[in-house]
Amino acid sequence: MANQEAAEIQISELDLLSSMFPYEEEFAVTDQLALAELKHYVENESAEVPSSKVQYILNVKTEVPNSSTVELSMSCALPLKYPTVLPEITVRSSLLSRSQQILLNSDLKTYLMQNFSGEPCILSAREWVKDHAAAYIDKDLSFFSMTASDATKSEVTTFTRLWIYSHHIYNKQKRKNIIDWAKELSLSGFCMPGKPGVVCVEGLQSSCEEFWSRIRRLTWKRILIRHREDVSLEGGGHAEIQKQRKFPTLEEKCFDAHGARGNHMDLGQLYNFLEEKGCADIFQMYFGVEGHSRG
Repeated sequence: MANQEAAEIQISELDLLSSMFPYEEEFAVTDQLALAELKHYVENESAEVPSSKVQYILNVKTEVPNSSTVELSMSCALPLKYPTVLPEITVRSSLLSRSQQILLNSDLKTYLMQNFSGEPCILSAREWVKDHAAAYIDKDLSFFSMTASDATKSEVTTFTRLWIYSHHIYNKQKRKNIIDWAKELSLSGFCMPGKPGVVCVEGLQSSCEEFWSRIRRLTWKRILIRHREDVSLEGGGHAEIQKQRKFPTLEEKCFDAHGARGNHMDLGQLYNFLEEKGCADIFQMYFGVEGHSRG
């Protein structure tokens, strides 16, 4: 199947989803630019191959015994060759433990690999999640959790701080993801949107690596870890972790935005902020010049 034909099938499936789930709380495209690129590619034979994957959120409601209706979120990303290759789907819910979520997503992928090849499968994936998710929420995964805990014991005793650099951070959904995922993973730090974009996250090593894994899967012009700090903790307890933190929570920081699009931050103010937090040396790692305090 040629790329253009695959793109046409993707557009048809998106139109179907849009008509079936007309409300934003049910179905929402999170990268409108990628969708516009895909449509342009379908409508113009001479158009360049899209550089980004179309990404969207599909929400699913299911009944759980002894509980009310539960809502799950399916984050979907479509490789250009989809449906000849499988979509990238991650199911999340506040009622799923990390172990339950890993198992559910693994079983969903196995189901898709066994049943679909070369045909659209998002609706089938949604139905599978609707029919099976309750079993994972109820499932006793203490053995699975214990095994996972043993496997990551060395990580639990390591405190990590990641300094992430992006060419730019504008997209509202990405900015929301950064805040929400950090909260979910008990990470603190800050995010400076605009051009360039700066993200700092700190917390347990495993949580920082999970955050980076999620962030890097989004569509970026350029994103990388500029610097990494790892500190071994004696007990790995909550008090030890709190001692290492330089930031109380993760919040978005804007420093007198300016420029034609209001997307450039005052780097002097950023330097002041880093200096207050005892991180002034990071400025040179990001920008290649020494920072100066701004009164």
